[in-house]
Amino acid sequence: MLKNNAFLDVPAEFAVYERSRYAILPVPYEGTVSYASGTAGGPMAIIEASANVELLDNERLRECYEAGIHTLPAVHPAPGPDEQMRRVYEAAAPIVRDGKFLITLGGEHSITAPLVRAMCERYGEVSVLQIDAHADLRNQYGGSEHSHASAMRRVLEITPHLCQIGIRSFSIEELEDCPDRVEAFVTPRIIRSDRDWISRVLGRLTGKVYVTIDIDGLDPAYAPGTGTPEPGGMDWFELTDLLRAVCGQREVIGADIVEVRPLPGNHTTEFLAAKLAYKIITYTQS
Repeated sequence: MLKNNAFLDVPAEFAVYERSRYAILPVPYEGTVSYASGTAGGPMAIIEASANVELLDNERLRECYEAGIHTLPAVHPAPGPDEQMRRVYEAAAPIVRDGKFLITLGGEHSITAPLVRAMCERYGEVSVLQIDAHADLRNQYGGSEHSHASAMRRVLEITPHLCQIGIRSFSIEELEDCPDRVEAFVTPRIIRSDRDWISRVLGRLTGKVYVTIDIDGLDPAYAPGTGTPEPGGMDWFELTDLLRAVCGQREVIGADIVEVRPLPGNHTTEFLAAKLAYKIITYTQS
C-alpha cells in the first residue's frame, strides 16, 4: 500500500517538487484503443507496483531516488483526442521548462507527440528513441490523426530524428508511405544477429534523446499486460543494455512508458514498468 501516494513511495522529503530532479506524470487515457481496453488503468497500477521496487539499484549499488522524484496529479482524460493532446502538452510543458526530467506514464501511445513537442521547445533538436512492437506510422487510424497507431507519424511532424527499435508489426500503408523508416527498423531479429546493434542505434541518435517505450516492445513473456501483444519481442536485458548505453553516451532528457494494461491477478507488467522507470532514473545519474 502506498503511504505517500508517490512513485516508489519515496519518503516525503524526497518528493518535494522544488527539490526533485525527476517528475512523474500519470496520463490515464485510452481514447483510441483498437483492441483490448484497460490501459487507462496503467499509470496508477505502475505507481502502486513501484512501492514494491527495491530502492537500492542492483547495478549502481545506490539508492538513486535521493535525487528527488515528485509525482504530479494525473492528466484527466478528455472527451476527444484533440483536446487530450492539448491537455498533455499543457501539463508537460511547464514541467519541462522548469528543467525537470519528466517521465510520463500512460495510457495509450498517442500521448507521446505532445510530450515530444514540449521537449523540442525546451531543448531544440531532439532525437526520439522508440521501443515498440508496432511502427505507429499510419497517417490516421479509426478516423483520428491522434490514434495510438499514428503516434510516430505525429512525432515526425515535430522532429525528423526517429530511431525505431523492436518493431515487428506494420501495415502495407506504413510500408508504402514510409519505406525509408521501415528499412531503418532495428528489429528483434537484428538485435539477436548483430553484435553491434546498440552501436547502430547510437549512430542514429543526436545529442539529446527522448525515449518512448511502448511496453509491447518487450516480448509478451515478459510483459503480458498490454493491449496488442506481439510475439518475438525484446527481453529485459536487451532493453536495459540499450537504455544504459544511450543514457551513458547521449543526453536523455525525458521518457514515457505507455500501453500497460493491468491484468487481474497478474502484476508482472506494471512491476516491470515501474522497475524500468527506476532504471531510467538510475541510468541518467552520473
